[in-house]
Order: sequence, then C-alpha cells, then structure tokens
Amino acid sequence: MLSAIRQFSEDEEHSVPNRRNNPEFNPRKPGGLIHSYQKYDPGTFPSPTGPPPDVAGAAFDHMLAFGSTHRLTEEELANAIKLDPSMIGGLGPSLEALIAMLEERKRKILETYDGSRVHDEATSVYAERAAEARPPNALRDEFRRVTRARQLRDFENLWYAADAIDGDDADRFKADLLRLRDDLGNLYQIDELVGNYEFTGAERMSIEQALAVKAELEKIDKLLEQLREAMENAQLAVIDMDELREFVQDADVDQLEQYAEQVQDLLRQEMERQGIEREADGSYRLTPKALRIFQSRLLEEIFSELDAARSGRHDGPIVGEGSVEMPKTRQYEFGDSPAHLDVPQTLTNAVIRDPGSGRVRGEDIVVHETKNNPKCATSVLMDMSGSMRHGGQYVNVKRMALALDGLIRSEYPGDFLSFIEIASFARIVEPGRVAELMPKPVTVRDPVVRLRADLSDERISEHMIPPHFTNIQRGMQIARQQLGVQDTPNRQLVLITDGLPTAHFEGEHLYLLYPPDPLTEEATMREARLCYRDGITINIFLLPSWSQTSEDIGFAHRLAETTGGRVFFTGGDDLDQFVLWDYVSMRRKVIR
Repeated sequence: MLSAIRQFSEDEEHSVPNRRNNPEFNPRKPGGLIHSYQKYDPGTFPSPTGPPPDVAGAAFDHMLAFGSTHRLTEEELANAIKLDPSMIGGLGPSLEALIAMLEERKRKILETYDGSRVHDEATSVYAERAAEARPPNALRDEFRRVTRARQLRDFENLWYAADAIDGDDADRFKADLLRLRDDLGNLYQIDELVGNYEFTGAERMSIEQALAVKAELEKIDKLLEQLREAMENAQLAVIDMDELREFVQDADVDQLEQYAEQVQDLLRQEMERQGIEREADGSYRLTPKALRIFQSRLLEEIFSELDAARSGRHDGPIVGEGSVEMPKTRQYEFGDSPAHLDVPQTLTNAVIRDPGSGRVRGEDIVVHETKNNPKCATSVLMDMSGSMRHGGQYVNVKRMALALDGLIRSEYPGDFLSFIEIASFARIVEPGRVAELMPKPVTVRDPVVRLRADLSDERISEHMIPPHFTNIQRGMQIARQQLGVQDTPNRQLVLITDGLPTAHFEGEHLYLLYPPDPLTEEATMREARLCYRDGITINIFLLPSWSQTSEDIGFAHRLAETTGGRVFFTGGDDLDQFVLWDYVSMRRKVIR
C-alpha cells in the first residue's frame, strides 16, 4: 500500500526640480505637426489584401501555456494584431515626428549638463554625512564597515541593532542612519544616471536636479521604445499616452488615441469573427470555431507507408485492387475484378490482333490500375508528467496534438483519432480538452523513489498517488484497446514524450520507480509487443529535454526497433524540422 508522502529642454527647464508642478513654469510643448496627417481611410484599414490578425492564435498560445484563458488580457490579444503603419494614412509620419521630437529633447538635455560633477557632489555628501554620524561605542566598528560597503541592507540591519540600545545617543544615531541611507540611495541613482547616459555639457546640476533629469530621461527612453515598437506593427496600445502628453501637444496625442481606438475596434471585430467570446467575469472562451482556425499545422508525414483499406482519403503508395480507377492500364491477371475492365482498349486489342475474327482472347484483356485511399486509426499518447514542464515542452505536445486533430478533421474525416494523457495514470481526453492539459505537479522530490500501490485496496484512491510519473505502458494499453476494434489495417500509435517511463502496472499494482527501472521498461516493452502483434505501428516523437540522456534516446530506439515502428527526433521547440529514423523502411530521412 502506498504510504503518505513526506516531504519587476531647454536649459532653463532643467534648473527647476519638478518643474511641471510649478505653476510659474509653462514651456511650449514641441509638436504641432502631427495633427496635419488626417488621412485615415476606413476602407483600407486593415488592408483587404493582407492576412487577418491571428487573434485565435494568440488566445490559444495563452491557453496552451496556462491551461485556461482566465488570465488572458485584452492587451495580450491586441498583441496579435500585426499591422503595417502604412495601412493607416499618416500614422507612420506621425510616429516618426514624435520620435524625432523626443530624441531632440534628450539630445538637448545631454548637451546641457555635466554629469561627473554631480556624481562627485553626491559622493561628497555621503562621505560628509558618514563623518558627522556618532555611533554608540558598541556599533562603531560595524558602522565603519557598513559605510565602506555601501549596501542599503546593511544600513537596515545596523538600524535594528541601534534600536536595541537604550539612550539618546542611540536615537540620534538612528536618525543619522536614515539620512545616510537616503544619501546612499541618491548616490546609487546618480551612479546609474552617469553610467547610462553620456553627458557632454558644462552646466552643473544639483543632486535634486540630477534625480529629476534621470526620471525625465528614463521616461523619454521608455516612450521612444514604445513608439519604435508601434512603428513596427502599429501597436498603439503599448504607448503611454498620459506620459506622452508631458512632451508633445495634446492634439498630437489625441490623433494617436483615435488610431488606437480603430485598432481596438478591429480587435473586437476579429475576436467575434474568430470565435473568441468574452465572459461576464472578464475571461475569454474559445469556441470550436476558434479551435478550427488555430489548427493549421499539418503532420501528414506520420501517415506514410499505409496499407490498403476499404475507405478513407489518405494518399498512399498502394497500387492494386483499390476503389479509384487510374488512367493507366495493365494486362489482366487472374483474380482481377471485372469491374475495372477497360472494354474499349480490350476490343481494340482484339481487332488489332485478328481483324476478321472478332473474338477476344485472354491476352487482349486489360484492366485499369486502381489506387487505394486507405483509412487510418490513430491514438496519440501525450506525456503530461512533471518533467514536461521544463522548457515548456508540454506546449509543444499540445500544439502537435491539435495540429494532428485539425489535419484529420479537415482532410481525412473518415479516420479515427483519440488522445490519451499519460502521467502516473493514463486517461482518454476529448479533443476539445487537449488545450487545457497541464503537466502534473511534482509532489515527491526524493532522489530515489520506490513506491507500489495496490489499487484493489479500497482505502487507496487515485488522488493519493503522486501524479507526476510517466506510465507509457498503461497509455499503450488503452490505445491498443481503442485501435483493436477499428475496421482498418492501418492502426498507429503516436507517443509524444521526453524520455524513459517511470511507472507501470502489474495487475492491480501500480509501480512508481525513479530513477527509471528495468522493470518498468520491460513492462512497457511487453505492451509494445502486444501492439505490434495487433498490427499497430508505434511512432515515437522524442522531445528534447535538459535532463535527456543517452538512455532516453536508447529506449526510444529499442521501442521502435522491437515493434517495427519509427522515431521522430525533434530539432528543438519547433516540430517542423526533425530527423526521422524509419524502422519500417530502414532508411534515414531529414525532414525540413
């Protein structure tokens, strides 16, 4: 029985700190040109010839990463709208003009002030304040160390040490420490100012002026970054309009806000068109329509080498007794169906051979070659164990599964497809719930785990079992049971995992063994051989992992080789390029 588990200007403008709060200071804001670009044409926004914004893709990317859309924000969806600023008349020049204004403002500041002298002043103020402080005798040595180290955390600790000492001297010292801490904070900020910006002017700044200049330069840099991003994709939502109003005329910002409203209107229209519905609580719901739009990647390579079946739409290399006639003909052979007889060519052959007799002989008879469109039955085993969280591998698993589902639904509607989640247990998952799957949380962190659970014991429930192990054996068993009743000889199992199994069943007993144990591998191999016996081809998609070893790769090889299956080694996060080891045809092939 399973036991409990233990275990982030102008020259005069800068001479007055916080000058925008000074009622006597009202400089004319630069700008006044942008509002002249009144060329918005709703008929060409967005471009009718360009692709629509992929709002559904952005929503599904969020869902694949988090398992739900509850934390999806409208800003994240807005990021899906990739527009060329040229679509909106005047937007590009407007943004360029704003960038030029801000860059000019920044250049004037840097050409006005001398940064080195304010740094010297801040250092001097800190040193003088430290010299004036009078620490109690018990804290004198520690105070010298702290003032030399210049770490704010040390000042906090020293303050608490002084707080434990009674007397007026200790109280005065605590007040000195607070002032010294503020001086050190100012020195930190001025260090950052002169380190990040190259001042070339000669005008001296006070410490207060330097801090105000630093805040303004950082604000300008942030706005420049936002404007340049908007220049790339017309993402006006990223621009802080309130901060921008501090530097340019209101009319210019009002113009940008009008453009931003148009983008938001487009977002709402695309959400409705692509099947994304907003719930009353502010979250989003992805409808089946959104799922169909998202399913665009095709994984048709895994349907190669198919045998003939009575129905289906797969293009295969099978030429023989099929259901679709081909123009090409061949000599009749015993057993060929007369339904595919080429009567005109047969009679022509007879006349050419013997114009006078009119008799048809065996050598005259030709039949059409036929082409099979085989049907396929597929079960996809998706590893959702704890290790799949590293590097976001689980997102790749779900993306591949959804792509395969989209391919079969659109191109091969007669095929059978099922999804099976594997972790410590295995269970069938409806296609509409695949995007919600998440890796199981790790609940046991011991370096060695040897657990056995007798599931026939009514005192033990699934919720008591550590969920994060990998039970490939049980997943294969469920797949075999599903595929075995499908009326087609083309049965295949797609296993998507990052390595070795760590759980298996022996009767009613569930074994959880880590590091991976030969007992688990042997149990998995036994089930794989049963799949092979039932004519089920095993395709293994081996995802890369930081913890992957030669043993993981070796297991995938052994599993495929034993069952005449195939291994697909992925080439990173993208599953569109990988090396295919094909044990069916015994050939190596690079897919690009």
